[in-house]
Amino acid sequence: MKASKLQQAQAQGSRDLTRMVPTRAASSLILPASPTLLVPKYCETIHQTRRRPTRTVMVGKVPVGSEHRVALQTMTTTDTRDVQATVDQVKKCVDAGADIVRITVQGKTEAKACMQIREQLFKDRYDVPLVADIHFQPAVALMVAEAFEKIRINPGNYADGRKTFEEINYDDPAEFEAERLHIEEVFTPLVLKCKELGRAIRIGTNHGSLSARILSYYGDTPKGMVNSAFEFAELCRKHDYHNLIFSMKASNPLVMVQAYRLLAEEMYARDWDYPLHLGVTEAGEGEDGRMKSAIGIGSLQMDGLGDTIRVSLTEDPEFEMDPCRRLANQGQQACAEGWGVEAFDEMTRDTHTFKRRVGDLPKQQEGEALDYRSALHRDGTVFSVLDSKDLGSQAEVMYKKLGCKLAVGMPFKDIATSDSVLLRDVPAAGDAAARLAIKRLQDVSVHIFAPAAQLASQPLTGAIPVYTLTQAIGQPQSALQVPQGFTRMAISVNGTESDADICSLAQMSPMVVFLDITAGVSRVHASRRVFELLQRHNINHPVLHHLRFAAGTTRDEIVMATGTLAGSLLVDGLGDGVLVDVPNEDIDYLRTVSFGLLQGSRMRNTKTEYVSCPSCGRTLFNLQEVTEQIRQRTGHLPGVAIAVMGCIVNGPGEMADADFGYVGGAPGKIDLYVGKEVVRRAVPMDSACDELIQLIQEHGRWAPPPVLEAEAVAA
Repeated sequence: MKASKLQQAQAQGSRDLTRMVPTRAASSLILPASPTLLVPKYCETIHQTRRRPTRTVMVGKVPVGSEHRVALQTMTTTDTRDVQATVDQVKKCVDAGADIVRITVQGKTEAKACMQIREQLFKDRYDVPLVADIHFQPAVALMVAEAFEKIRINPGNYADGRKTFEEINYDDPAEFEAERLHIEEVFTPLVLKCKELGRAIRIGTNHGSLSARILSYYGDTPKGMVNSAFEFAELCRKHDYHNLIFSMKASNPLVMVQAYRLLAEEMYARDWDYPLHLGVTEAGEGEDGRMKSAIGIGSLQMDGLGDTIRVSLTEDPEFEMDPCRRLANQGQQACAEGWGVEAFDEMTRDTHTFKRRVGDLPKQQEGEALDYRSALHRDGTVFSVLDSKDLGSQAEVMYKKLGCKLAVGMPFKDIATSDSVLLRDVPAAGDAAARLAIKRLQDVSVHIFAPAAQLASQPLTGAIPVYTLTQAIGQPQSALQVPQGFTRMAISVNGTESDADICSLAQMSPMVVFLDITAGVSRVHASRRVFELLQRHNINHPVLHHLRFAAGTTRDEIVMATGTLAGSLLVDGLGDGVLVDVPNEDIDYLRTVSFGLLQGSRMRNTKTEYVSCPSCGRTLFNLQEVTEQIRQRTGHLPGVAIAVMGCIVNGPGEMADADFGYVGGAPGKIDLYVGKEVVRRAVPMDSACDELIQLIQEHGRWAPPPVLEAEAVAA
C-alpha cells in the first residue's frame, strides 16, 4: 500500500468513529451510538497490520510498549515456598527465552520466599523481571512489591474478597458507584507503593472471575470485563500513576478477542495509551492449547494489538516459550512488512456482538444421483486435499486418515470425518483402484472436488469442478459444465479481484467459494474485503478458507498460522469452514488441525472440550497427569466441556465455559462442579475421576467409548 493510501486510510479511520455517548453512570464505557455505522476504531486501521501506539512501561529492565519488540512471558508451576525449585524453574524459563516470569504469591509465607527468590536470582546473575500473581490478598501485594518488579492484580477478587456468584440487585446505580469507595480504600496503598518504588502493575481481568458486583451490574460480558479493569485504572490515574498494563483474558477465544477490542476501542476514545498483555487463559495442552492461543492472540496481533504475550499451556512453563515466540514473531513481521490491502469501507462487521455469517447449504436437485447435501456441514466444513497417489492400493489407510469408520474395509462417515475432498490431480480413467476408492467415498457422501480443467480431460462422475472466478466471469453456468452431466460447480477467489468481479458471484450458483488468497497478499485484510462485499450485496454462498503452505512447513508453523490467519476471520463469524493444504503432510494430521480450528473458534465440536489451567504454585495436584487421566476416560464426548483446575482461584471463577469441573479443594481432595455450582466436596482424589464420570452420566451427557473395528472383530 502506498504512503498516500495509508494516509487516506488513517484519515478515513478518524471519520469512521461514530458519535460517542456515555452509558449508565459516568464511569461506564463510551460506546458507539449506533451499531449500523462503520466499525468503531479499535485498532490503527482495519486495512493493514499497524502497531497500536502505546507508552513504554518498564518492567524492571524490560520495556513493554509499541516502540519495542513484543515481550515474552510465562509463569512458574513450582511451590513458591520451595525457593530453590522456583529459582531453578525461573532460570530454565529465561534460558528458553522468557523476558518476564510470573510467580504465584498466595500469602505472607510465599511473599517472604519471594524475597529469597529475587535475591538468589540476582546472585546467579539472572536479572529477569519477576511478577507477583495476586488474588484476594492486598496485604501480600504490598509485601512482595518490595522484591518484584511488577504486580498482577485480578480486579475480580482483589477488593471484593472470595469469589461468589451471588446476584446483587442494584436498583439505584448510585449504590454501585458507592462501592467503588471500598475498592479505592483497598487498592490505593498498592498504587502509592508501586509509584514510590518504580514498580509496574498489570490490571488483569479474567472473564470467569468477575466480581459478584460487576456480574450483577454488567453481566458476564466483555463490557463488564473492561469496566472492572477501568475502575482500578481510574484510581491509578487519580494518583498520577501510569506504569500500567492491561489484560482481558478468557478461555473462549471469541470472548477474549471481543474484550480486548472493546478495551482498545475505549482507550482510543479516552486517549489512553497503556500497553496490552495478550493471552487465552486455560488454553489447555498440546495442539489444542496452541490452536486456541493462536486464534485469540494471533487475531489481535493482526490488528496491531499486543505488546507482551503469554501462551498458557498445561505443560511445563519452558515449553510455552516456543509457541509464544512464534506468535510474537508473526505479529511483528506483519507490522514490519505492513501486511494489508487498499483501503475500503467496512460497514457489516460487528466487533461488539458475535454473529456468524452462514452460507446457504446445498439443496438436492432433481435428477442428481448423488446426495450433495452433506458435502458441507452446517456448523463448519472440513475439506482434505488428496493426490491421486493417495488412492488405489492404500485406500483403507486413506479412509482412516480422512476420519472414516471402517466395516470390512468399507468407509463410513464418522463425527470427525472430512466432509469433502479436493483432488490436486484426477486419477487417470484406467486407474480402476483409485476410481473405486473415490466412488466408495462418494457413496457415503464424502464428495469430490477437482480443478475443472482436469475434469475436462479426465471426467469423473459426480465430481464438482472448481473454477477460478476469472474463468467463471461472463460465462453462463451451463457453459462451464464439463462432460458427463456435471450439475454442480465451485469457485475459487484469490482476493485480488475487483469489487465488480467479486459482486458477480451474485449471478452464479457455486456450491462453495474457496477463499484462496494469492501468495504475498494479506489473507486477513483481503478476506475482510471479500466478506464485506458479499454481505453488503446479500451474496450468501458458503465460503471456505483455503490455506496453502509450502511442503516442509513445520507442524508448529501450520498450527500457529492456521489459527492466526483463519481464526482472525472466524472470530468475527466470517467463514464456513477450512481447507489446509500442505503437500506431503499427513492427511490425518491436517484433518485434526482443521477440526481443532473449528472447535477452537466455537463452531463445530467433534471432541470433548477441556478448560485446564496451566498450573502454578497454588495447584494442589499434578495437573498434567490428572488432565491426561481425565482425557483418556472422557475424550470421546463431543459437546461436553470439562474444566480441570488446580485450585479454587482457577476453579469456579475461571471455568465459566465448562459444563463440569474438577477442582483442587484441599491436598488430596477434589471438589466437583456442574456449571458454576459445587455439587460434591472433598472427594478423595483416588475416586474423583470415577465420580466425575458419574456426574456426567447423571446429567445425561455420557456416551460409551466407541468400539474400534479391530476390537469389534475380536469380540
